[in-house]
Amino acid sequence: MSWYFIFGVPFVLAVLLTPIIKKIAIYLNAVDHPNVRKVHTKVMPRLGGVAIFLAATISLIIFAKETEEPLIWILLGSFVIVTAGIIDDLKPLSARVKLLFQITAALIVVYGGVSIQFINIPLTDYVLQLGNWSWIVSLFWVVGITNALNLIDGLDGLAAGVSAIALATIFVMSLIMGNMVVAIISLVALGATTGFLLFNFYPAKIFMGDSGSLFLGFLLSTLAILGFKNVAVVSFLIPIVILAVPIFDTFFAIIRRFRSKQSIAAPDKKHLHHCLLEMGFSHRKTVLMIYSINILFSLAAIFLSQTTVWIALLVLSILMLLVLLGAEWTGVLGETKKPITRFLISLGGWLTGIAASKLHIKG
Repeated sequence: MSWYFIFGVPFVLAVLLTPIIKKIAIYLNAVDHPNVRKVHTKVMPRLGGVAIFLAATISLIIFAKETEEPLIWILLGSFVIVTAGIIDDLKPLSARVKLLFQITAALIVVYGGVSIQFINIPLTDYVLQLGNWSWIVSLFWVVGITNALNLIDGLDGLAAGVSAIALATIFVMSLIMGNMVVAIISLVALGATTGFLLFNFYPAKIFMGDSGSLFLGFLLSTLAILGFKNVAVVSFLIPIVILAVPIFDTFFAIIRRFRSKQSIAAPDKKHLHHCLLEMGFSHRKTVLMIYSINILFSLAAIFLSQTTVWIALLVLSILMLLVLLGAEWTGVLGETKKPITRFLISLGGWLTGIAASKLHIKG
């Protein structure tokens, strides 16, 4: 079956379904009102995630023979998570109730065999078998990634674009590794997300809402488990690199709120997209900058999966340094004295001094 067809069917379905879902959202008053925390200035229909979900689900059913057993569990879990999103888009749920839905969806896919069973330890031949801990680790991963993507859904086209880039990366890596099941599911989801993005990119005509961000986060977390459990080199880091933007944005938010003695669930306007807007970048440029960062990490993930452990660790160290520098300069950690920047400046001055003294001695 042609890859163009597998991508094209959900893409066309999303393009056809999104305007219908938009009308339904307006009729049901499933709309997002502007407030202090939000960037948009007019009432916007939500529920766009339903179009993504329906387009992907219908397409996956069409290609069911190609996707084997994991599909039924992913679809069941997706149905639970989208149901929570739809309810929340209509009438906001409490954080505890949403978490309960997320845990239920995660347990469904873990029960169906979508779980992290072992971790390869870098620089050794040792493989850490998780055993009974597999359920716990997998549960935390699925729920964590689901929430991480939900948190970055703050600008037109941001969550959908970041998801599309991650799905495209998973598709490419699945082809490289010969994992056709993950390749088909990720390409179907990419087609549905891209079709919706035509209506969601700035200026957006419809928001995906929690029904979309929760669904895409859930799907990405399960595909990451299915796709990279057998990667030999730093396997547990590959999906983290692919999903670096939502993961680090969430991680920094937790640190920021802990430092300010707030609840980790407390909302604020210090996420990466908020900080870039505060720095003077336009809405469109902010989204495109985050896309670029995501593409950089995605290319790094593909490279890491094909290289040696030592080179992989070197690349990861450079990426981590860039992440920390970016966190200091954008302000996602809140008020900071930029210790890493000051250290690098001091190191540069010290190295310059040594070089100058050597040149003076030679002179």
